[in-house]
Amino acid sequence: MRYYQKKLECISRGELRSLQSERLVKLVRYMYDNVAPYRKKMVDIGIEPGDIKDIDDLKLLPFTEKTDLRDNYPFGLLAKPMKDISRFHGSSGTSGKLTVVGYTKSDLKIWAQVMARSLVMAGADKDSVVHVAYGYGLFTGGFGAHMGAELIGSTITPASSGNTARQIMLIRDFNAKILCCTPSYALYIAEEMQKLGMSPEDIPLKAGVFGAEPWTNEMRDEIEKRLGITALDVYGLSEISGPGVSMECTVKNGMHIWEDHFVPEVLGADLKPLKYGEKGELVFTTITKDGMPLIRYRTRDICTLYDGKCACGRTHVRMSKIVGRTDDMLIIRGINVFPSQLEAALIRCGNIVTPNYQIIVDREGLLDRLSVKVEMSDEAFTDTVSEVERIRKAIEKEIHDALGIGAKIILCEPRSIVRSEGKAVRIIDNRKKY
Repeated sequence: MRYYQKKLECISRGELRSLQSERLVKLVRYMYDNVAPYRKKMVDIGIEPGDIKDIDDLKLLPFTEKTDLRDNYPFGLLAKPMKDISRFHGSSGTSGKLTVVGYTKSDLKIWAQVMARSLVMAGADKDSVVHVAYGYGLFTGGFGAHMGAELIGSTITPASSGNTARQIMLIRDFNAKILCCTPSYALYIAEEMQKLGMSPEDIPLKAGVFGAEPWTNEMRDEIEKRLGITALDVYGLSEISGPGVSMECTVKNGMHIWEDHFVPEVLGADLKPLKYGEKGELVFTTITKDGMPLIRYRTRDICTLYDGKCACGRTHVRMSKIVGRTDDMLIIRGINVFPSQLEAALIRCGNIVTPNYQIIVDREGLLDRLSVKVEMSDEAFTDTVSEVERIRKAIEKEIHDALGIGAKIILCEPRSIVRSEGKAVRIIDNRKKY
């Protein structure tokens, strides 16, 4: 088993808790003294820095939400003067206003280190060529993978996104061993390879580090089969530290959260912390950032945390795959629906459909209507009406069994749903128009 920082990756739980406590106490004082909006949050609930003695007191502190970033746009949550900020990243949301995050040199160094730990898990070393097909820019994906690979000493192909035929050529010609991109784009690469008459044996890839969107284990199986690689999940978000907040090892039993930098909690509907093994909303506190630290940041991502030493030897708490988001969850006729449930159901249908789909929600009168556009595979595509109807009914049943509600299935020709070279657009909720 290979590690990048073995002592820290395999630290004892006792040592880790002591480190977290020391860093949290310093962080709270630092935030109170340097970030006026957060100081106000603490004053409003009657908390002072001296009330925080150790990591167990984390639950006493107020939350930070994405609205706080937008309300204090662009620089209101920075804890350092502009001369100390080395780079900005950010992401846009439904409101159109960016969430801006400032990184100091120290923040960038830590980000590179946690991403280096993560890439080593996938097999990257100084002899590896790492093909980065995440976008470069305000989006953190490309830079995160790039910095981690650079720290390891790997050779990097900064391909960014787009021009898939050229991506395939570069992977093959440059002898790339590690692919970094979104899982939906990995499947798109596999599709384009098939159109070019290529098989997994025609490319040198050994592993993929995939993130930036939720994906299921069924989708993992599909990617591994089509590309002939080990597909691993990486997690991050620009507000915290981009990709590398957590990473899956080859045991594939959850993503290790680098708790010496990011302290996780999972909350229930009442916003109280849940126990390990219980599913809820993921919350992070950044205990080593100094450009724009965040305390108890609500990610809106839904997952489960697991403790216990992993077979790989790492001791950090593991998180499950993200099963959805509290703000992506669709409520259809009183039923909670997550895209990941539907994706898993489609993949269980086998080779008759591809994993590319779109969920469309409309409202007719007072009733919600759920439709799902699904691509037929090349092998199953037919213009025989009876066969199309048979396939449609089979998919309809699988989705009903998975979701607990009926959905209108719209079968589409192969490759007719628009592909994304970044995050896939899965949901079209027309109810917002009414």
